[in-house]
Amino acid sequence: MLAGAYIAKVTTSLGMSDGLTGIITAVVSLASMFQIVAIFLAHKKPVKRWVTIFHSINQLFFACVYLVPFFNFSRNVKIILFIVFFLAGNIINQIINAPKIHWFISLVDENRRGSFTAKKEVVSLLGGMIFTFIIGSVMDYYDAMGNSVAAFVFCSIGILVLALLHTGTLIFSKEKPVEVREEGNTKKMLFELFKNKGLMKIIILTSLWKVWMFLSTPFYGTYQIKELAFSMVFISILSAMNAIIRSLASRPIGRMADKSFTSALKLCYFFGGLAFLVNIFTIPSNGKLFFVLYYLLKAIGAAGIDNCEMNLAYNMVKEEQRTAALALRMAISGLVGFLTTLAISPLVSYIQNNGNQFLGLNVYAQQVVSAMSVVVSILILFYFYKNEKIINNRDSLKEEGK
Repeated sequence: MLAGAYIAKVTTSLGMSDGLTGIITAVVSLASMFQIVAIFLAHKKPVKRWVTIFHSINQLFFACVYLVPFFNFSRNVKIILFIVFFLAGNIINQIINAPKIHWFISLVDENRRGSFTAKKEVVSLLGGMIFTFIIGSVMDYYDAMGNSVAAFVFCSIGILVLALLHTGTLIFSKEKPVEVREEGNTKKMLFELFKNKGLMKIIILTSLWKVWMFLSTPFYGTYQIKELAFSMVFISILSAMNAIIRSLASRPIGRMADKSFTSALKLCYFFGGLAFLVNIFTIPSNGKLFFVLYYLLKAIGAAGIDNCEMNLAYNMVKEEQRTAALALRMAISGLVGFLTTLAISPLVSYIQNNGNQFLGLNVYAQQVVSAMSVVVSILILFYFYKNEKIINNRDSLKEEGK
């Protein structure tokens, strides 16, 4: 509800351009840099209490995002409020993300992390499939009545209900007892992380992946509701198909990851690159077919990329360094992702303002950025193969330690 076509609905109602919407969507990636704060909070154990409190606050900000369109303020003030709520919610979410992940992953058997994260993905996707279909249907219903305000209020209430359920989940979850780390060791630990060659390779790999994604995906939301003219129900169906395919792919990829995260990651990168290749040729006349194909291929890739990169980062460091390693990975790559969208947004605006013309060709801006993502996907695979020996050596760190 806070990404893609859904957030584009709100920005469109506020009169934002596609370029600005893309930058706003990429704020999620910018907020990732605030995960660096988690490194300095890693010593605050137990994490359950403060993570639960801040998660509740950040979701209240998210609920306010959908209320902005009917505030009785000027357009500029509404846009500012929207950015404040959206950015503040994402910043808080990112600050507590690494401690929360470590809290829950620490409860999982070390030898089953690949398959566990795959099962977790399946449950999340199937629940999300049903949820987004309901939300999309309600939004289309109100849009047909010309009552977009009611649709936004409904979404805000939906987020509040989810916030209550999520807070309850955190409250009733146990936390594994851990040794308290001294705060004074933070600088030393950071120095060790930056000296960790294997971890730095994963951070570079994750950063390249962020470039790959944020070159194009922030601009797909407006593309779906404007040029391709998809209804919210159809967009929900796309999400459902994505969830089904991703769920089916998650289990075998998870089993592959239990044996080798690197092998699973290579496969996922390959399918991700194919997805963006398809979108080079996606236009209004074939949109429903080609965008479906894009979603299906992307779903296979997405089934393992983030989980494999996260687990590889886990394998690079000592257990007491894991929260900091996750935070550092996401902070650096998140900033890279946002700067990528910020840099490419003027090109999107230029192509659109030039009557969808680029280098003498009649193309949509989203086709151009998709082509750029394909080029980056090739670079990622090249970098991965070049550094596979280092990553593979670290991939088996756990077994070597035993």
